[in-house]
Amino acid sequence: MNRYIDKFLSYLEIEKNYSPHTILNYKIDLEGFTASASDTPVEKIDYFHLRKYLSQLKLKHFRPRTLARKVSTLRSFFRFLQREGYIKDNPATLLVTPKIDKSLPHFLTENEMVKLLETPGSQTVSDLRDRAIMETLYSSGLRVSELVGLNVEDIDFISNIVKVRGKGKKERIVPIGDMALRYIREYSQLRKKQTNTLFLNKNGTRISDRSIRKIINKHIAKMSSQLKVSPHSLRHSFATHLLNRGADLRAVQELLGHANLSTTQIYTHVTTERLKNVYAKAHPRA
Repeated sequence: MNRYIDKFLSYLEIEKNYSPHTILNYKIDLEGFTASASDTPVEKIDYFHLRKYLSQLKLKHFRPRTLARKVSTLRSFFRFLQREGYIKDNPATLLVTPKIDKSLPHFLTENEMVKLLETPGSQTVSDLRDRAIMETLYSSGLRVSELVGLNVEDIDFISNIVKVRGKGKKERIVPIGDMALRYIREYSQLRKKQTNTLFLNKNGTRISDRSIRKIINKHIAKMSSQLKVSPHSLRHSFATHLLNRGADLRAVQELLGHANLSTTQIYTHVTTERLKNVYAKAHPRA
């Protein structure tokens, strides 16, 4: 089984151009299935083997979203094996994806966002870095993985744009605001180590996703003990505030780097909920 998994992961990396993070998730899912399948040859695995494995996961109280991802992994894996001629029939064809309730993304109001951005101050290099990180996340709607991968050369201070390497190593150009550029410039000039990496940790190397989360949590705690905010909430806030102020949904899709418009449409539900709340409070016959 392992050699087939290796071939599949190579296919995802070379032909599909998937990110290392996505490939790692596929690897983890398939290794879990391999442990369940024991020594059963891949040619002998049928629909009932897959159903038994998924039933075991359900008994362990895996969430529907996690189960759905594992079903998707199995489908992709066996579809690849069938297409390459390693197996005759695809046992994953009849697998049913668990229904997932779509939760509305959490976002901050515009006033909360301003308050959060001003929390770090600008007294030290780390203060400037934290402010620059949060300004950039909110200004351009970047994913955290996209932000940590930025280099100085990716920022065009004259044209107010940033070159982003997104999911599947796809590049896109997005606008970035003057305030974000101001703090990026101040941080870059003040830090001791001059390098092409844009954001550094205390050791002078590229900052990690985990460090970004710690930074956001630290400043949220300073601001309020009630708010539950993740780095992704800044991206949600970016999209929601744009739509609230009349931005076109297709434009927001491009800015976020979503492959499908349906992924962006969840933000229209957020703005609809806001309008309904305004209506309920303001209309005399609501």
